[in-house]
Amino acid sequence: MPLKLRLDPRRDLALLLKAARREIAATAALLVAGLGLLAFLEIADDVAEGDTRAIDLQVLQALRVPGQPHQLIGPEWLHTAAADVTALGSVTVLTLLVVLALAVCASLRRWAEALVVVVGAVGGVGISQGLKHLFLRERPDLAYRAVEAANPSFPSGHAMLSAVVFLTLGALAARFAPKRRLKALALGSAVFLSVLVGLSRVYLGVHWASDVLAGWCVGAAWAMVCWLAAWGWARFFRSPLAGDAEA
Repeated sequence: MPLKLRLDPRRDLALLLKAARREIAATAALLVAGLGLLAFLEIADDVAEGDTRAIDLQVLQALRVPGQPHQLIGPEWLHTAAADVTALGSVTVLTLLVVLALAVCASLRRWAEALVVVVGAVGGVGISQGLKHLFLRERPDLAYRAVEAANPSFPSGHAMLSAVVFLTLGALAARFAPKRRLKALALGSAVFLSVLVGLSRVYLGVHWASDVLAGWCVGAAWAMVCWLAAWGWARFFRSPLAGDAEA
């Protein structure tokens, strides 16, 4: 006897909308990862061909007193604040954040989340250093630098690693958050801090603007790849990753 399918528009639409809500976070993460990678490749191509040199120099000069490349524009407190903010993207500060996050995961016995944090941070450092030594781009002239900096310039390690760590932690925190407002706050704070760190690098004259844009793009892409790997494991292998909260 042939099987008869009973179509119920209201029921089927409700199921479809529920599935869409459940997968929207993964779709958004995939979109960010794809667009971030494409944007990075475009910026990298322009940097390799020297197409960004003029605009990079204009941005840097706009942040200096005319005729005095060593003198930052703005009040003294802004100079100090920029130096403080840029430290948030340093290896030392980010390492401390990662260690604290791992301690929290360990206390909650969330080993899968701990693995995501470790892979994201360690992988981010490896990608950053690999790209820097691949492009070997020179930093802005010493006259523009308000703080010390080493290693090649492209992409910005501070911008990239802050995006990786903050977005990874923000995405995991958002999955635990019971309310949408808290999810938005977690992700918004991660983006806000990453943007501040990147802007401080340009303001302090240790990176070209294109370095920071590239760092943001590849950092966000890598963070989302790590999140998608965690989501995929939880979705298809029924891991306890991310707890009971829905994304």
